Amino acid sequence: MQPLTLFSLASQNANWLATRQVTIASNVANANTPGYRAQDVAPFNAVLSHLQLPIATTSSGHLQPETPSGLKSAVKPADTWDVVYSGNSVNLEQEMMKAGQVGNAHTLNTNIVRAFHQLLQMAVKV
Repeated sequence: MQPLTLFSLASQNANWLATRQVTIASNVANANTPGYRAQDVAPFNAVLSHLQLPIATTSSGHLQPETPSGLKSAVKPADTWDVVYSGNSVNLEQEMMKAGQVGNAHTLNTNIVRAFHQLLQMAVKV
């Protein structure tokens, strides 16, 4: 039996989300600190690229993944921090938007794990 990497992946995503939430909270807490520079964590897809999860096919009828070069595009960093006179680069609106994104991602992660857990329970009962 092969290991279930979905739970491991969901756990790593939850840890990444927690780290990002702590970073956002630190930025908000230092919004009035002179000279404070806003921080963020590396995107989760950078974490995924280090995992090297292979795509396995168990049947010859499975489709092989394709990576057409026409769909790839360069991603530009959205580094739009406004630096005020005190040297602080925290933008509270951006931080609140990021906090909302983290909350939504956490809800999605939890729902996926719950659904997968229910599928496993149904499979064991059969």
